[in-house]
Amino acid sequence: MQQLVFATNNAHKLEEVQAKVGDHFKIVSLDDIGCHDDIEETGLTFNENASIKSRYIYQKYNLNCFGDDSGLEIAALNNEPGIYSARYAGKHGDHEANIDKVLNNLKNETNRKARFRTVISLMWNGEEHFFDGIVNGTIRYERCGAAGFGYDPIFQPDGYDITFAEMTMDKKNRISHRGRAVDLLISFLNAQTTA
Repeated sequence: MQQLVFATNNAHKLEEVQAKVGDHFKIVSLDDIGCHDDIEETGLTFNENASIKSRYIYQKYNLNCFGDDSGLEIAALNNEPGIYSARYAGKHGDHEANIDKVLNNLKNETNRKARFRTVISLMWNGEEHFFDGIVNGTIRYERCGAAGFGYDPIFQPDGYDITFAEMTMDKKNRISHRGRAVDLLISFLNAQTTA
């Protein structure tokens, strides 16, 4: 089984991706390769931030690697929080505060259209490849469900009457933005390993 570095230490992301990849690759984290560097996401787009991570690892460790950047884009908020999704309320990773800020900003708004977007940058044998996954939906008026992470309790994907946080991981993976981007990544990797 080939190893592939995922430029993250986010256990939720690692679990989601490994579940989709199955036995084809062993997904390893930054901790697993001994990388404890703080890789600053200074890009202004999802593509730039994903690329910063994958290129950093490839250049420093010469390992095939992918990085991702994901976010929630809300139409009525000019696509905020976007690349600032993880730190929308100020502190990085404060999911409750981020959700509170979104709900507060949408308090008097009837347009609840939103989308989750993931961009993956893969450095594979020195070449960079991008994979984009999008899932459209709406923002609920209050939290529903206890699974998932981030904005999952307030995001209801189109075609469903439940939020991501009310879905099993398997169900969410089949339709999520990250799941869709990872599907494209897996198709690419499978083509490389069978070529």
